[in-house]
This record gives sequence, C-alpha cells and structure tokens, in this order.
Amino acid sequence: MIYKVSAVDVGTVKLNEQDTVSSVLQNIAILLSTRQGTVPLYREFGLPMRFLDKPTHIARPMIVSEVKEAIEKFEPRATFVRVLFDEDASIPGRVIPTVEVEINE
Repeated sequence: MIYKVSAVDVGTVKLNEQDTVSSVLQNIAILLSTRQGTVPLYREFGLPMRFLDKPTHIARPMIVSEVKEAIEKFEPRATFVRVLFDEDASIPGRVIPTVEVEINE
C-alpha cells in the first residue's frame, strides 16, 4: 500500500509510537522538515537542503534526490516511491513536496 507524507504533517510528535505505519510516517515527516546539521549528536540526520533558493525547475530534481537518499538511509522500514509537488499560491516559487512511500511491514 502506498502512503503519502509531507513535512507539514509533523504535527504532534508521539514518542514510542506502537503502530508501525504511524511511526514510519511520523519519522519521514520529521526527516523532511529537518535540515542536516541541526540535530545535536546526529548531525547527518535530515536533508542537506541544497535546493533552497534555486529556481523550481532546478530545485525539484534536487528535492527528489535528497528525499530518496534520506529515506533509504534513515527510514529502512519504508521504500521510496516518488515525490509529488504542490505550488504554494500564497508564496510564488514555493513548492511543497509530498512523498509517496510503501511501508515494509
């Protein structure tokens, strides 16, 4: 089954989540919203975010690459499927990536 998750889905973080699907989706949402180098004692966690301030036609493939690599490295219970992009109408040039994953149960 394919699940969708975005950085805006972080919401309230539940520690020690017992449901595998909820745990994986929460971890991916946190991963997507975390910049590499900002987590003490776990500096490599997150996205490098080299795509920031790039034109959208350049940023989109960079986002896909960074997200795929991060999910493969930090959330082995999920398999990356693809990234979908929504445009933020209130901020021109801002894209909101939504990631599709399969969960390996």
